[in-house]
Amino acid sequence: MTEPPRPPGAGDPGNYPPEPTSPSSYPSAEPPTAPLSGAPGPGGYPPAGGYPPPTGAQPPSGGYPPAGGYPPPGGYPPGGYPTGGAYGGPGGGYANNEDKTWALVAHFGGSLGALISFGPLGFVAPLIAYLARGNQSPTVRTHALAALNFQILWSIIAFVLLFVSWCLLFLPSIAVVVIQILFGIIGGMKANEGTPYRYPMSVNFIK
Repeated sequence: MTEPPRPPGAGDPGNYPPEPTSPSSYPSAEPPTAPLSGAPGPGGYPPAGGYPPPTGAQPPSGGYPPAGGYPPPGGYPPGGYPTGGAYGGPGGGYANNEDKTWALVAHFGGSLGALISFGPLGFVAPLIAYLARGNQSPTVRTHALAALNFQILWSIIAFVLLFVSWCLLFLPSIAVVVIQILFGIIGGMKANEGTPYRYPMSVNFIK
């Protein structure tokens, strides 16, 4: 007994490939509705790996600035520590030890000259210091002029009183010499500290 003829497409479904009705049946990994590579994804975000590189100087990973970005310790530039000449002289306001020596000669020498001569020669040592070093060093000039003006005044007074003191047992002359010695020593102590000393009871004969 023969079978009646079957209509087309009614045969064994296992003999024919399935219809491509699902996304998994396509050979490609992307479904027909997936966006193309490089196109923005859902919500306007670019796909992974599609962000532009950062602009400007960015710190390396870890958040630390690049090497060499820190200032050198202490605020000095590399190799920029002050040289020996930038620290000044021996101290006390003197450029060198010779200036200090002449300043001490002007003050202490005035006291010594007044002591030896009993007053009239107290100006000699300050005058020598002024002539020997005053033109080369403004500091020595300042000290020598202060001592010289003081000693000139009191040397004149001592000289005059020497004649008057013959009748007064030299008491006025002794007082003058004590004044010369006392303030000369004070001026020398100030000069040793590097401080100019202004003599009391002094007149600026020389400027």
